[in-house]
Order: sequence, then C-alpha cells, then structure tokens
Amino acid sequence: MVAERSEAESGPVRRRPKDRKLQIMRAAARAFSQRGYHPVGVDEIAAEVGISGPALYRHFANKYALLVAAAEEGARDLRDSAAAADDPSLPPLDRLTALLTAVAERDIDIRREAGLYRWERRYLEREDRHRIRAYYRELEAMVGAPIAELRPSLSETEVAMRAVGALSVLASISAHRSNLPQARTLALMLEMAMAVIFADLPPEPPEGAAEPGQVGLTVSSKREQLLTEAMRIFGRNGYHESAIEEIGAAVGINASSVYRYFDSKADLLLAAFNRASDRITLAIEDALREATDRPDAARRIADRFVRLTFMTPELMPVYYAEFGSLPPAEQHRLRALQRQTVLEWANLLDGDPIEARFRVHAALGIIIDVGRLLRFDSRPAQLARMGALASSVLSPSVS
Repeated sequence: MVAERSEAESGPVRRRPKDRKLQIMRAAARAFSQRGYHPVGVDEIAAEVGISGPALYRHFANKYALLVAAAEEGARDLRDSAAAADDPSLPPLDRLTALLTAVAERDIDIRREAGLYRWERRYLEREDRHRIRAYYRELEAMVGAPIAELRPSLSETEVAMRAVGALSVLASISAHRSNLPQARTLALMLEMAMAVIFADLPPEPPEGAAEPGQVGLTVSSKREQLLTEAMRIFGRNGYHESAIEEIGAAVGINASSVYRYFDSKADLLLAAFNRASDRITLAIEDALREATDRPDAARRIADRFVRLTFMTPELMPVYYAEFGSLPPAEQHRLRALQRQTVLEWANLLDGDPIEARFRVHAALGIIIDVGRLLRFDSRPAQLARMGALASSVLSPSVS
C-alpha cells in the first residue's frame, strides 16, 4: 500500500477564492472603463486576475455577459452603498450629507471602474441597459428625497437635475487621473456636489413651450453630411457596432460611394475626433476673446461647452469614449489636446491648480449627464440653466 503524502510533501491545497467572480467583474470594469469594451480581450482580463481564458469562461459565457455583469455590479454596488447610509429619520441636510459621503467614498474606492456605464452603455442591449439604469434611478431618487425637503420650491425636474448633477460630480473622478490626498478629494467632491444642489439657476422654461425652429442652412457637402451622420451613429451604436452601409444610407448613398470621401471607417472616426477638437478649441478662443476677466472667461467656456454638447449631443460621447478605436499615435495626440483643453479652462480658476482640474472635469460631467436627463433640450432658457449649473462647481468665486 502506498503511503499517503504528508501535508508538507504535497504542498498547500489551492482553492478557488470565494470572490473570484467579483474579481473578474472588477478587472473587466477597470479595463472596459479605461480602454473601451471592444479593444479589451478576455484573455487580458483573465491574466490580470491570474487565471486562464478558459477558466474565466467557467464564470461568464462570453465577453458580452461579462460586460453586463460588470456594469450591473457597479450600479448595484453604488445603490447599496447609498442605501446602507440612508436614514430618513435624520434632518434632510444630515441625510443628504450621509448619502453623498457614502457614494463619494465608494466612487473614490472604485475610481478606475466608475466610468463603465457612462461610456460603454451603448454596447448594452436595450433590456440590459434599462435594467441597469433602474439602479441609478433608485440612487437618484434617494439623493433627490432630501433635496426636495431642503428646497421645497423646486419642481420635480429641478430636483432631478440637482440629484443627477451631484452624483455626476462624485463620479467625475473616473474621467481623469489628477490626484489629491483622499481626505481632500472627498471634501472637494462633497463641496462641489453641494454647490450643484444649492445653485441658483435662471427660471425654468415653461412646460410645453414651443421648441425653437431649425436655425441655419443644411450642409450640402456630402463629406460634411457623412461626418455629421457618422458622429450621430457612432454616438448611438458605438464605433464597432456601426456600419459604413448605415452611415452611407443616412445621407442617401451606398457604401462604396462613402469611400470616395473617406478611406475607411477608421478615417471617419479620426475626422470626427478632429472636428470635435476644432470646435472645442474655437469655443475656448471665443470665450477668452469676449471675457472681461478670468471668472467671466470660465463661465463663458461653460456656456459654450453646454451649447456645443446640446446642439451635437453625439459629439462628446464619441470624443471621450472611442479613443481605444484609434491608432496609438492618434490616441496620444488627441489625449494631449484633451489635456490642454482642461488645463486652459482650469488655469482660469482660483486656488490650487490640481483642484481646478477636478472642478473642470466635474463641470464637463454635469453637462453630459444632466444633458442626458434633459434629452439635450436646446431651448435658450435651458441652455442658460445648464451653463449656470456647470459653472456652480468651478470655484467659490464662480457660482
């Protein structure tokens, strides 16, 4: 009879960690948030966790299932963090502070993962997107409840704007890599979130007011039409799910005719990035030229970003979410342009320059997230309100 090996001879027994599935989801969330859904491979997610690709497939049937699970886990995690801190018996300001602190602390903990749903949700199927969105609606409702108590004169839409805006501020740290000590980061995020909640905005446009008519002439150049439709389709479907045939059909030409104007779909994407960069540069130059002082310039830049985003709502999501689809050299060049845009704006703000960059990213997040809530309503009164809301976070002197 062969003797059994001793524990020392056989070595430690390797057991699968109980939280392996969560480790995989969080690794996926980090990778998808930073580089986009399509450029990331399952094998590299598996390698980060320390397992093989086949081992990962024991937990998730495919990469799409992993995307859904990671996005849903992130949404549920934030909702649960807020729910654990929520105490309706507290005075409304204390309740609100507890809620925002819990969410802010969690956003700081998962900073590299927190941008997943914001930028990659266009790759989710409708049913999955709506189910995950429900967690964020619960979170927004929790935050909105004490806001409504604190500011009873606000309409339901105004309460929602402030709840979404405050949560957007807290999530905005996922969009950049500027660093401050954790306690200082938390204090700054809470200060900006409160600034959004207590911001005084211009009057709300009347409900059911007529939409503004079409202003300007339709572009006749096929190249410009293709670029406009490409940005719209990339923004709606995501670059990898968009087809040249669909883009061509949107302007009344077949796929082969598109190649008379652009060499490839990648060429169209690069042109869209360059167009967005040009428009942002012009917006900043116009604001600086018209400003009377630095705070005025900062407000004017906020107003122009609002107008640019609301008039072409597909532009900014494409500009900020599709970098992974570009060649590395173009990624580097356009990232540098984005950083320069933030610095140009941040340099107008008083106080610490690193805090100023946090403030600019918070303003950009508000414009996109609250814009989605308002369905990018581009009536002048709504644009003015959005400009004031974005400006509320820029500095104590710009409110």
